[in-house]
Amino acid sequence: MNTVTEQLFSMQDPDYRVFLSRLLPDTQAEVIGVRTPELKKLAKELVQQGMGSAFTAELPHVYFEEYQLHAFILSGIRDFDVCVEVVSRFLPYVDNWATCDQLSPKAFRKRRTDLLSHIRQWLASDQVYTVRFAIKMLMDHFLDEAFDAQYPKLVASVRSEEYYINMMRAWYFATGLAKQYDNFLPYIEEYRLDRWTHNKTIRKAVESYRITEEQKATLKTFRIRK
Repeated sequence: MNTVTEQLFSMQDPDYRVFLSRLLPDTQAEVIGVRTPELKKLAKELVQQGMGSAFTAELPHVYFEEYQLHAFILSGIRDFDVCVEVVSRFLPYVDNWATCDQLSPKAFRKRRTDLLSHIRQWLASDQVYTVRFAIKMLMDHFLDEAFDAQYPKLVASVRSEEYYINMMRAWYFATGLAKQYDNFLPYIEEYRLDRWTHNKTIRKAVESYRITEEQKATLKTFRIRK
């Protein structure tokens, strides 16, 4: 995999490295400074060259961009069972929001019912970004035709002091308000969330173009003041 690392350094943008490092205070990986479009292109090339499996078999990585490549490669796997296995193996190594949020497996769309059992397992993890990923999967796959009232209960039941978990919880509920307003409003009206997530949800919802002005006015009345 030394060749891949060399390719990454050949695409390095020093100014972008400085910018990116500031956005990733939690990661233990070193940042090279390669922009996302170039990483996606390289991930596609590795798969086409038959190197995808070999690259993702090597963990842990040294560089942030290697984790990003890993996420992009896994996202393209089409076999559900294979994808779940390699994603579950990868998640404990994810230590930043960017890699977590870039991991978006296409195979998960095919078997949502089977995905749910894995989401429940990930929600029970003690790893910050495994939990964040689980909530993101509920947001990505279970807010439209596959929605069920039990799913927001799962997210509401998560209790954490971790910023990146609670930010995803707020993102989930704000998106839920945009897509399933009547089903999600009780969580705000009845103050079912912790204060921080409650207020952040309202803030993100109010900033959304998918929520009507009337709905925004209603949500604002439920802000918890100091």
